[in-house]
Amino acid sequence: MIGVGDMVLLEPLSEETFIGNLRKRFEHNEIYVSSILYFYSPSKFRSYLNFCTGLLSHSEVYALADEAYRSLRDQDKDQCILITGESGAGKTEASKLVMSYVAAVCGKGQEVNKVKEQLLQSNPVLEAFGNAKTVRNDNSSRFGKYMDIEFDFKGDPLGGVISNYLLEKSRVVKQPRGERNFHIFYQLLSGASEDTLKKLKLDRDFSKYNYLSLDSATVNGLDDAANFRTVRNAMQIVGFMEDELQSVMELVAAVLKLGNIEFKPESRVNGFDESRVKDKNDLKEMCELLGIEQSVLERAFSYRTVEAKMEKVSTTLNVAQAQTKSRKKVMGVLDIYGFEIFEDNSFEQFIINYCNEKLQQIFIELTLREEQEEYVREGIEWTNIEYFNNAIICDLIENNQNGILAMLDEECLRPGTVTDETFLDKLNTICAEHQHFESRLSKNSKFLTDHSLPHSCFRIQHYAGKVLYRVEGFVDKNNDLLYRDLSQAMYKANHSLMKLLFPEGNPAKVNLKRPPTAGFQFKASVGTLMKNLQTKNPNYIRCIKPNDKKASQVFTDSLVCHQVRYLGLMENVRVRRAGYAFRQAYEPCLERYKMLCKQTWPHWKGPAREGVEVLLKGLEVPEEEFAYGRSKIFIRNPRTLFFLEEKRRQCLEDLATLIQKIYRGWKCRTHFLLLKKSQVVVSAWYRRYAQQQKYKKIKSSSIVVQSFIRGWKARKILRELKYQKRCKEAVTTISAYWHGTQVRREYRKFFRANAGKKIYEFTIQKIMQKYFLGLKNTMPSMSPIDKTWPARPYLFLDGTHQELRRIFHLWRCKKYRSQFTEEKKAIYEEKLEASKIFKDKKALYPSSVGQPFKGDYLEINKNPKYQKLNSVMDEKVLLADVVNKINRANGKGAPRIFLLTKKKFVLADQKTGQVKASVPLPDLNSVSVSTQSDGFFALKLKEGTPSAAKGDFLLSSDRLIEIITKLHRTGAASAERETIGVDISDEFLVQFKQDKVCVKFIQAGPKNGNSVACKRKNNRLLEVSVPSP
Repeated sequence: MIGVGDMVLLEPLSEETFIGNLRKRFEHNEIYVSSILYFYSPSKFRSYLNFCTGLLSHSEVYALADEAYRSLRDQDKDQCILITGESGAGKTEASKLVMSYVAAVCGKGQEVNKVKEQLLQSNPVLEAFGNAKTVRNDNSSRFGKYMDIEFDFKGDPLGGVISNYLLEKSRVVKQPRGERNFHIFYQLLSGASEDTLKKLKLDRDFSKYNYLSLDSATVNGLDDAANFRTVRNAMQIVGFMEDELQSVMELVAAVLKLGNIEFKPESRVNGFDESRVKDKNDLKEMCELLGIEQSVLERAFSYRTVEAKMEKVSTTLNVAQAQTKSRKKVMGVLDIYGFEIFEDNSFEQFIINYCNEKLQQIFIELTLREEQEEYVREGIEWTNIEYFNNAIICDLIENNQNGILAMLDEECLRPGTVTDETFLDKLNTICAEHQHFESRLSKNSKFLTDHSLPHSCFRIQHYAGKVLYRVEGFVDKNNDLLYRDLSQAMYKANHSLMKLLFPEGNPAKVNLKRPPTAGFQFKASVGTLMKNLQTKNPNYIRCIKPNDKKASQVFTDSLVCHQVRYLGLMENVRVRRAGYAFRQAYEPCLERYKMLCKQTWPHWKGPAREGVEVLLKGLEVPEEEFAYGRSKIFIRNPRTLFFLEEKRRQCLEDLATLIQKIYRGWKCRTHFLLLKKSQVVVSAWYRRYAQQQKYKKIKSSSIVVQSFIRGWKARKILRELKYQKRCKEAVTTISAYWHGTQVRREYRKFFRANAGKKIYEFTIQKIMQKYFLGLKNTMPSMSPIDKTWPARPYLFLDGTHQELRRIFHLWRCKKYRSQFTEEKKAIYEEKLEASKIFKDKKALYPSSVGQPFKGDYLEINKNPKYQKLNSVMDEKVLLADVVNKINRANGKGAPRIFLLTKKKFVLADQKTGQVKASVPLPDLNSVSVSTQSDGFFALKLKEGTPSAAKGDFLLSSDRLIEIITKLHRTGAASAERETIGVDISDEFLVQFKQDKVCVKFIQAGPKNGNSVACKRKNNRLLEVSVPSP
């Protein structure tokens, strides 16, 4: 080992040997790139001061993380790891190593791996939005981060809670020379695709954005494009959805656009100045990104509303104002900004250094002061070691009456003119006598001639050194006000995140109470953090920076020495060397190690202290290695503790082996008994099965024997019966022949004359009997349309065969008709009538056969449209349909309603229902139709009748067959009238008033289409073109 790894073992111990040991290890590359780590745990002391390069194992960080994790898991003690040091000392890198180690040693499983991955991937996201390049560090955390990682009883992570402290918001609008804005702006412009930049209305050129400093836009060794891809992937793993990612990037783009908005002054009539946006292009694009109306945001930039009692007054802003800005185990990891001393230190550095003072104070209380007080309290012989207590500095800053933060809040809240100078005057008045406060304008005369102390500054002597603070901006930054008009304008945005970021802009929840100041909020946050840390067992990582040049292989003795001094490392090592590395109450100590001694295992019935004494005596631990306190046992050397732990581990292994042996014996016995029981059951079932099979075999054999015996007996009886039957048949046959012979002898003379005729008749009778029986079995179905009939067996039966077929068909038709209702019978009669009239005569007829004759197609009695027409009809309507009345002049049809009753037919207007013609059926002489597939028909009236005055009717209808059939049947049903004749011809005459016109039907060509057309050729001829079928 190079040098001494554990400073407690360094001999001799002095500041020179301490620094020399650090330098020796540094020169042999046992370092981090720019940091020195010192680890400390009060509960179980281990101390390391080690430099490592990152190429080597980070064993010291892992050792501390392992100790904290195992204490958490095994001893059920909440832990926290405090990582402190100057800016650029490597705190963030150390926190990453702690997180990666905890993730590596936890259990496995889908949910556990998901939680671990989310915990690890939270770092890139936080660094992108909270880290920036400074003059001291290329990846400086500009916020404080405290993460509580929650574990279950097994030690597997359940989740984490991250708290942040004091993000350096002023860096967004202004960065010191040589520094950059937050990483996310450069990563977005460098790594986003062209399509993404186009959607966000951004350009890849850094110089086009006022918020991005150009002198440090690029950093050596930092790939912003690759880091952007890493951040996007990390955000997805953490749980950001794609639309949420887009919303976050739109906000980042809007901030860049906001930096390009410039204001120009304008003078109003009343003499006040007001501001106006100079170039509205960036404002327009920003409003499009955020979903805000441009006029609303522009007014919020240029005006603010002041409320006084129940009145509101809107005032303009000048240019300067317009441009302002179940019980879970927990392990906490604190990575907070380091102590900062810049050339120009402002409010942010003051707050950061105050936080570091509080962390140093808790370190002092938990290590130096509390540990020494514990020795005295427990009655352990102890020589007090002096150390510097920074409580006086913390009191200077946070005292509720005379503290700097209290006076700053008081100055911000008081009425009247408030400036940074008035605040400094108050400090000079109240804090002048404080030994750690220095100001050139204070009452203390020793600083009047200190030219290193400007008039507008004050200096505080922190535990890490003196820091000069410029008072300019303290009041404004502490107020941290956002005008209500801007909050309300942002709340009106349609953007998904804006309402969440500006809840105070909700008009329904307007709060007139002044918001707390930034200093007050940070002080409260730090107080909460300190209370949280005090509830946990602390583990320390003290980061030391070897040089200010951000370079490797450079060791600055003075800088390292300064850090060692103000961190109190020498005092801490002395306390550890003189004190005890481990202490524990008697009860838990006895409970943990009682298995190492036969007298205390498994139960000790006396006092716990006596049990511990018996235990250590039985283990032969030297007396100088431990001491008995009033309530605790103290162990001096960690090696003794390691010895106890190793003995306990061996004992636990022996106990585990014994438990395994007993368990395996019980398991084997249980398994044997189960096998034995199963064997008995299997044997019983098998014997049962074997006996069943044997019984079935015997039974089967018995049945076979019985069947053979019965078969033999049956065959014997059958032979006897057959013999008897043959005997009877022989007797009968002989008797029949004998009787036949006698009869023939007696009646021979009577048979000779009529034998042929009787044989013929007998033969015919048998043939007819056979014919009718065969016909009975081969009769066709009862359907009238079934034309099948059995073939005749003999030629001489042909006439009889056909007559029987005719009689059977008539009979089954009668049977079929007997099933008809009167209504259906009437329909079939009409169909039969139509068949007699049109079958094989009219081409339209076959298509009408399958269509039932409905009659009233217009539902005259039900349709209110034809109520007027229905009232005119005094008889039952047999048929109601719409027909086309053909005009003689042009051959075109006009729709008419055709109504038929038993006495007349009526033609009425389809729209109005007005009766155009009413013709009694006796006046109708005949009906003329063509042979083709058209629907034209002519109703010819008798000459001399009143109805014939206007001439015949030439009509057209798709239901021609039904109309003419009903007309014919209605005329034939009356005895008083003559039958209406039906003339079927492709050319007939129609009487129109005094003239007769010939209607001629011709076959149309393919050019005329598929519709029937009627054209007037001359005054005496109408030509109807019918498409070919």
